[in-house]
Amino acid sequence: MSEVALSLREVRAGYGETVVLEDISLDLPERGALAVLGRNGVGKSTLLATIMGRTTFHAGTIAYRGKPIAGLPVYERCRLGIGLVPQAREIFPSLTVEENLTVAERPGRWTLARVYELFPKLAERRGHWGNQISGGEQQMLAIGRALMGNPALLLMDEPLEGLAPIIVELLLGAVQRLVRDDSLALVLVEQHARVALEVTQSAIVLNRGRIAYSGSSADLLADPRRLTGLIVA
Repeated sequence: MSEVALSLREVRAGYGETVVLEDISLDLPERGALAVLGRNGVGKSTLLATIMGRTTFHAGTIAYRGKPIAGLPVYERCRLGIGLVPQAREIFPSLTVEENLTVAERPGRWTLARVYELFPKLAERRGHWGNQISGGEQQMLAIGRALMGNPALLLMDEPLEGLAPIIVELLLGAVQRLVRDDSLALVLVEQHARVALEVTQSAIVLNRGRIAYSGSSADLLADPRRLTGLIVA
């Protein structure tokens, strides 16, 4: 097994002819956790979409556990062990909570019972339709569904957006548990910069599609003036 879970080199990508990301290079170790920060519209979600194969790839290389994946379709990347918690959640409204989970099931350590143990609320709502549960429960469901695919690399796109503080606290606890206890590598895109830095080891800050900062989460968290300058600039 490679010590590097994910490696990008000089990646250039976007949508059709429009280039959003320029010269993106990073390494994420196995079981590492990376925060992706920046203002709205700087390319954070596009970076996750590019790793998943949902954008137009113009140049560079992407490798997952040493295997080049830039030419692979989305479903092949999922099979290799990359999971996505999308910003829009993408819950199936006509399926029950349990069906939303089992539709993504692949053999591995994450089972229905283990997801219910992580999110007891989902067990209580297992028979409800996808559109009959709250926003916070839908976010738990989106995370649980991604875990049911038993990924080794989990990409999370703004999982705390628009949620009540009590739900944010619950989800943060789940994210910390995944980083601490599970053999997952994690890429976390989040508007709440300080929160993201507290649960990750490393961070990048994007500005106009390029990396403006790459380094330790703890170092950036300890320098609030620099953090503010990078996010606001």
